[in-house]
Amino acid sequence: MSETQATKNTRTLIGRVVSDKRSKSVTVLVEIRVKHPLYGKIVGQSRKYHAHDEKGEYHMGDTVEIAESRPISKTKNWVVTRLVEKARLV
Repeated sequence: MSETQATKNTRTLIGRVVSDKRSKSVTVLVEIRVKHPLYGKIVGQSRKYHAHDEKGEYHMGDTVEIAESRPISKTKNWVVTRLVEKARLV
């Protein structure tokens, strides 16, 4: 199985590309909404992941799916698997 394909038990997340300045890498912002354990209010949480983009085909604003993989560099443990939605031009 190739490096860019996700296996059956691999964690996948969907997020927005917030940086594509590095070669073969993108930064993906994943936002989730969770219920606060004590107060019960729904709060938003976000986290940035560095993901591998071999061909450099994903750009700022794109919504992508990333899958967990083996360590590619010091900070990259995720690979972009597919484009969910292309960024809209303003």
